Amino acid sequence: MRRGTVPVRGYAVTRWSRAFVDVVEGRTDIADATGAQRAGSVTESVDSRRISKARRYFRDRHVHRLSIRPGQVTASVEGSQLEPFDVILSMRTVDVDTVATLLRSRAGVAEVMSVARGEQPPIVGELLGPTESADVASQCTCPDESVRCIHVLAVAYEVAAEIDRSPLTLFTVMGTDLPSLLDALGNDSGTAPDESAEPNKSGANGQSKVRDGSAEHDDLGAVDFFGTRAPLPPLPRPPRGNPLTDLDGTALRAALRASGVAPGDIAEAVDELGDLYDRLVQE
Repeated sequence: MRRGTVPVRGYAVTRWSRAFVDVVEGRTDIADATGAQRAGSVTESVDSRRISKARRYFRDRHVHRLSIRPGQVTASVEGSQLEPFDVILSMRTVDVDTVATLLRSRAGVAEVMSVARGEQPPIVGELLGPTESADVASQCTCPDESVRCIHVLAVAYEVAAEIDRSPLTLFTVMGTDLPSLLDALGNDSGTAPDESAEPNKSGANGQSKVRDGSAEHDDLGAVDFFGTRAPLPPLPRPPRGNPLTDLDGTALRAALRASGVAPGDIAEAVDELGDLYDRLVQE
């Protein structure tokens, strides 16, 4: 009897969650320090052993009681001891008024409502999400004294998976929500135009003047009847998929077994392929 296969759990398959994981793993800090993010250089600089084991913890569902509250994430993680370890992620929360101001200055207000439709507009994620590892403080009750232990990374991957499912999760993680941002945008949307300052184009009786002669219709030339001067809409940004998680992995696992990969190493090989795929499609 053929044993059933378990789908590989995925995380960081969307733009916002990938950026969140990069910050937690310290990849953005390394890229800033080197001046350029070269393929291969970041992964070797990060502790690959911890990352591989944390991925295994995530894949095997070692994270329990995940709680995402405004500005803080808590969870317990099964580790090498009998009792699970407690993990706390504390965020440097955002100020919605500042985010709203920056969105206006960068013409990104229209992108906000797309979040409610499940989209992840880049400009909103850049202003809302963490940008450096110091934005995400971590604590764990395990004996590992490193800033990002295996259990912290596993919890971060669970958070990334939640962001993949719902972009609104990032709002909660960073200490706010979509209604608060919309209120901040609405409170400073600008005052209504002063109609008294508009030039008077009507007659004394309040009705439009009807004027004859070509000279009287010069203002019609300013009307763009065919929309030739209308601004073009932004290019679509379809979400980037990940074939390792979006497609059935049965054929891939069979190919790995046929190539000589040991059964116990197949899951890790799939993770390594995922890293290679991320490098290929990096923006």
